[in-house]
Amino acid sequence: MPKTEVILIQNIVGLGGESDLVKVAPGYARNYLYPQGLAVPLTSANKRRIEALKRRRGEREAHELNTMTELSKSISKLIAVLQVKTGDDGKMFGAVTAGMIADQLKTQFDIALDKKKIHLEQPIKVLGEHDIELRLHSDVRATLKVRVESTTPLAAHDDARSTHGQDPARTESRGHKRADRLREEQPPAEAGAGEKSQRPDRKPRAPRPERSEKPAKAEKAEQAGKAE
Repeated sequence: MPKTEVILIQNIVGLGGESDLVKVAPGYARNYLYPQGLAVPLTSANKRRIEALKRRRGEREAHELNTMTELSKSISKLIAVLQVKTGDDGKMFGAVTAGMIADQLKTQFDIALDKKKIHLEQPIKVLGEHDIELRLHSDVRATLKVRVESTTPLAAHDDARSTHGQDPARTESRGHKRADRLREEQPPAEAGAGEKSQRPDRKPRAPRPERSEKPAKAEKAEQAGKAE
């Protein structure tokens, strides 16, 4: 079936811009383009509209260029912060997509940007800062800094391990074991040693005289015999 020529009133991605003459299937023009006000048939009366459409198109494109240029300057100073869930090992659940970045720009900075303008070679799957290319216009590029943070940060001992290369829990355990070993090697203190150290020095007692092995009665009898 032969195609029909139409004049585009508005820009249609993949087809053309306003004021362009394009050929499309008659059914597509009749059932979609004409009812939606996106195009008009190519007639003598409509040809006179082409110049007006071209002027409007030029003004629109100039306005878009200026707007995107200013936006690129502002975006280059921003940092979009996205928070994601991670496991205990710090690995992300899922990935950050262009749609998520576009939503965050709207939420954080009130910037409405089509996610198609956010160029990601692949979704972001690692925490940290990332430079993302924005294709705002055919002649305008910008770089947005995106910081991906975890809503479940690693425990303090994991942070210390990554900083010092040691596990504090293991180091503390070794310290306890060393203290226990030193206590075992040290001889036990005598009972009451602390109290004795606080008392003043006393003179040693004189030894008591040894008692005679003889009974007391035998000794007295012997002394009486000597007296006689």
